[in-house]
Order: sequence, then C-alpha cells, then structure tokens
Amino acid sequence: MTDNNYLKDLILLRNDPSKVARIRNAAERGEMDAQYAMGLVYAEGRGVEIDLARAHFWLSLAIAQGDTDADQLRNIVGSQMTDAEFAAAKELIVAHRATHAASTTTH
Repeated sequence: MTDNNYLKDLILLRNDPSKVARIRNAAERGEMDAQYAMGLVYAEGRGVEIDLARAHFWLSLAIAQGDTDADQLRNIVGSQMTDAEFAAAKELIVAHRATHAASTTTH
C-alpha cells in the first residue's frame, strides 16, 4: 500500500519545496488527491510561486475524476483569475488532453 495522503505534506511545503516533486509525480500519474493537492500548492504558493492558471488546471483534472472539494477550490481560484490566466489554464488543459490522447493511441 502506498502513502497517498498528499495533503498532510502541504504544511511542510513552505519550508521544504522538495516535497512538491513527489506530489507532482503522483498528480501526473492521474492520482486525484495529488491533483487536488497540486491545485492547492499553486493556489497558495506552497513551495512554488503562486500560479492560478496551473492551480485551475490541476483542480480541473481532479474535478474530472469526481472531486467535489476541488470544484469548490477551483471556484475560489477562478474568482481571482484574470482573462489571461483563464486562457493559460485552458491551454494547459488542451495540451494535457492532446498528450494523453497521443499516449493512448495504439499503432
């Protein structure tokens, strides 16, 4: 059994940004809790610079898997975003979909 309670490490991220890589790796593998955690990481600047577009992106991935808490947080993040940040978030989603569609295509 793996330890996927990513939220417990968030308090440490302000002082230890090295923990972000572990959470990001899990989020990239599609783990919903890690995707939520990455949204929070970018929304609050925990171990990284605040990036609302990336926060919105990660939260959107978690929402797509049914995370209702991510939906609430994304609404908060969205209320603070500029039009340019929304456009950047949309670009991240489009790139993610294109990458994952290409990786699932069989030859």
